[in-house]
Amino acid sequence: MSFSIWALVIGALLVAMALAGTLMKRLPVSASMFYLVVGYGLGSAGWGLMAPDPRQTAVVIERVCEVALLISLFSAGLKLGLPFSSHHWRLPLRLAIVSMLLTVAFIMLVGLFLLGLPLGAAILFGGILAPTDPVLASNVQVDEPHDNDRLRFSLTGEGGLNDGAAFPFVMLGLGVLGLHELGTWGWRWLGIDVFWAMAGGLLIGSGLGAMIGKLVVYLRTRHQEAVGLDEFLALGLVALAYGMAQLAMASGFLAVFAAGLALQRVKERSRQQKAPNEGPAGLQGKEAHLAVATHPNLAGAYMMQAVRGFNEQLERIAELVIVLAVGAMLAYIHVDLTIVIFLALLFFVLRPLSVWLGLLGAPVSGDQRFLIAWFGIRGIGSIYYLMFALTHGLSGHLAEQAINITLAAVAASIILHGVSVTPLMALYTQRQARRSRRVSAQNRRHEIR
Repeated sequence: MSFSIWALVIGALLVAMALAGTLMKRLPVSASMFYLVVGYGLGSAGWGLMAPDPRQTAVVIERVCEVALLISLFSAGLKLGLPFSSHHWRLPLRLAIVSMLLTVAFIMLVGLFLLGLPLGAAILFGGILAPTDPVLASNVQVDEPHDNDRLRFSLTGEGGLNDGAAFPFVMLGLGVLGLHELGTWGWRWLGIDVFWAMAGGLLIGSGLGAMIGKLVVYLRTRHQEAVGLDEFLALGLVALAYGMAQLAMASGFLAVFAAGLALQRVKERSRQQKAPNEGPAGLQGKEAHLAVATHPNLAGAYMMQAVRGFNEQLERIAELVIVLAVGAMLAYIHVDLTIVIFLALLFFVLRPLSVWLGLLGAPVSGDQRFLIAWFGIRGIGSIYYLMFALTHGLSGHLAEQAINITLAAVAASIILHGVSVTPLMALYTQRQARRSRRVSAQNRRHEIR
């Protein structure tokens, strides 16, 4: 497809989304569903304007997905403003560790007995399909750093953590298949791919995020320097955290997520304040922005607002590109009854069961438990790990099965969750509001007594 046609298609999509974005938020239709349909129409099953065969373009798609994930993970970290000491972190940690392990185990068992996969491939499929997606789940994530709603906070934290937590299982599956070195008795996998990858990624990312954030705030408030170019700050911190973690053989995904978390926590005497849209009275334009950006009480909040806004725009563009490609790649898959049964088990049995077991005894309501179980959205993370496996030697019939199942799972998730997210979240918001009013009324009655 020529550059001119690409420009026409992408331009039309961007303008259409800008015009219809508000309307789509009220309808049971997500932006990803729209991109998926357009991508399918542009692919070889439709107009034939794009034909990204996953076997031939795996390297390119892997890199594009990797960039999209890094942007989204950094954005997720920026949204989570509660400190690690908060009890709210217990839920996403349980989801990303306990429920993640259970999901991989359940998928492995189904792969062994339903799909007839060898052990290594069954583990690999678990690692590919277990992580929930931080890119396509924006409608169920927190919007503001101080949003402590258990449902939104848990899903956002889980999406930020479990892409990195899935990496060891992908490497274990490749190792059992003979495509990755596990070490004697698995020592290399356990020591490097599991413990160091996770701990090192979190340490490197949190250290860089805190250091750079404090440096920028210090320069702005003390010397009126380093003002502006917040976009460079966002992209630079993502690249630094990822590059340093990868060179240290740690998880780049967890490093970027931790960098966003740490940067969010850097606020000099402005932790609970929001940067205003206008500067002090009497100042306009650049002077007003400079006054706010260098104000001791507002510099941190202003920096975070600018970085988060830029990152969210990048995240939406990345979503458009990846989901278009997924839609076009659907022409290369074959879905049979076995895959349909597998997907039904994944969405309606395996995910809910793993969440129920992982959250046993957790202080969540029935509504929250149900929605956390349902919104285990599969997306860009699964596509990335599929392409990672293909570029690291997965081939033949196993590669064919992995492509069919992963692309079908992502497409089904985009449709099922896209249709249900607006009505379910609207109903949840209404019920939470009614519950809050009842609690307030009860408190007032107790005060009167």
